Amino acid sequence: MIRLILVLLVVLIYLIIGIFLQLGEWILGKFNKPLKDRTSLAMVQWIFRVILKLSGVKVTVRGKENIPPDKPVLYVGNHRSYFDILIGYTQVVGLCGFVAKKELEKVPLLSLWMKMLYCLFLDRDNLKEGLKTILLGIDYIKKGVSIWIFPEGTRNQNQKETDLLPFKEGSMKMAEKSGCPIIPVAIHNSYNIFERQFPLLKKTEVIITFGKPIIVKELDKEQKKFLGAYTRSVITSMLEEYEKEDQNR
Repeated sequence: MIRLILVLLVVLIYLIIGIFLQLGEWILGKFNKPLKDRTSLAMVQWIFRVILKLSGVKVTVRGKENIPPDKPVLYVGNHRSYFDILIGYTQVVGLCGFVAKKELEKVPLLSLWMKMLYCLFLDRDNLKEGLKTILLGIDYIKKGVSIWIFPEGTRNQNQKETDLLPFKEGSMKMAEKSGCPIIPVAIHNSYNIFERQFPLLKKTEVIITFGKPIIVKELDKEQKKFLGAYTRSVITSMLEEYEKEDQNR
């Protein structure tokens, strides 16, 4: 419980201080937008690392060399915990926005940081608005900003980590239409940080693996037609490797 209280206090303090930081970033953006983007990213990655440290989370990273250093990508990951966002965001290469549920746009202060970092708010109940969000994501990617999506659509609470929910095919359009690589991401053990023993935080080792890029134009016709299902199968295979490792320990 002490960990949770510390994390909540740090988040609250940061959001309050963030009012002044956001003002400074807004002014900086008027004169040097690229610098503003870099400093905003650095500040958010820093506070996320602090939160992970206070929560007792140790992150092991694999396959980061698979992320192209000079081009935007579409990160596609499995989703079991609120901490997946923090873990993923501390490891991205360059600017990156997350696709989040529409409700987060109404959260004061937090939504301002998210907008500054090119996050997208997806209304899953409104097809027309959802399409606008996808188109905005395509535009961001074409401008050099990577996007991270969790195509399961919600946190997966299945007992087995490898039992992924079906992937929403629509969100994969961002890779199809922009031509950017897809980076499959497998996050192992994040459910044990918080959700398994809610409301307590547990000291946990999490492994995040970035798979080899999926180049859409190089896939066969069937794989392109069901790109979400294909990417899901790749991530499932990555999670099954963790399962084998755990069994061999």
